[in-house]
Amino acid sequence: MKSDQVLSLIGLATKAGRVASGEFSTEKEVKSGRGKLVIVAMDASENTKKKFSNMCEFYKVPIFFLADKVSLGHCMGKEFRASLVVLDEGFAKSIQKKLDANN
Repeated sequence: MKSDQVLSLIGLATKAGRVASGEFSTEKEVKSGRGKLVIVAMDASENTKKKFSNMCEFYKVPIFFLADKVSLGHCMGKEFRASLVVLDEGFAKSIQKKLDANN
């Protein structure tokens, strides 16, 4: 399944130190211009989804909704995460390619 490949790529990017997670960090990185791709858990609150959708549209950062909070957190070696931002262009392109092929 493609989502497993995406979660593996997120794990690699995390180990490389190229991912920020959590609402505050994700928002800060997108607004600073360093964020290349945002991923929000499908089971995040509607308020969170709307907030990141609007912010990513404004700052022209691609956004995808994937997996659940536990899966996103698990692939990063954390407990659970509702949102994360990829800071590396290469990782972002690879993840986006897998996500686009999935849709």
